Amino acid sequence: MPAPLEVLAQQVLQLPQPDRARLLEQIIGSLDADRERDARWNALAALRDAEADSDPSVLVSGREALARIRTALG
Repeated sequence: MPAPLEVLAQQVLQLPQPDRARLLEQIIGSLDADRERDARWNALAALRDAEADSDPSVLVSGREALARIRTALG
């Protein structure tokens, strides 16, 4: 007799792809449930987004950002 987890996995894999994706998001969310940290990151992202919208000159390319990081790290 298969273990309950194996049975559940078989049932989940039979779901349509959109349902599996939604379930996966819920499971991952339950593993990483530091809401305070997430709220701080979301606030910072919103701030940076607003800065970029108000002054596009603050934007740098990914290549430039990596170069700056490498320089800062020595």
